[in-house]
Amino acid sequence: MKKLILNIALVLALVVSVTSCRETKEGAEKAGDAVENAAKEAGEAIEDAAEATEDALEDAANEVEEAIDSAGSAMKEGANKVQEGAKDMANDAKNAVNEAADKAKEEGAKALDNASNKLKEQN
Repeated sequence: MKKLILNIALVLALVVSVTSCRETKEGAEKAGDAVENAAKEAGEAIEDAAEATEDALEDAANEVEEAIDSAGSAMKEGANKVQEGAKDMANDAKNAVNEAADKAKEEGAKALDNASNKLKEQN
């Protein structure tokens, strides 16, 4: 009887350990699947982040290019305005010199007329 009870206890222990091993194996498989899924999701997240970074860099490059173009246009426009201003100043100076020369001629002519008249009066 003792042998029968011991054999039954041994069989029960064996059954429990086999069942426990199956549960452990199933748990390990589930954990492996969870790790695999997490790795897959992490890979997808990394790819998404890389794509977003690439898009952001392309946008930034486009904006820099537009800013450079705008700056170039503004510089060209500024240079044209400076050139126009210089031309206007040169024309103004030329006109002022011509007006001064004309006035000097008029004053000289008047002075000659006055001197001529005085000489005529004295003679």
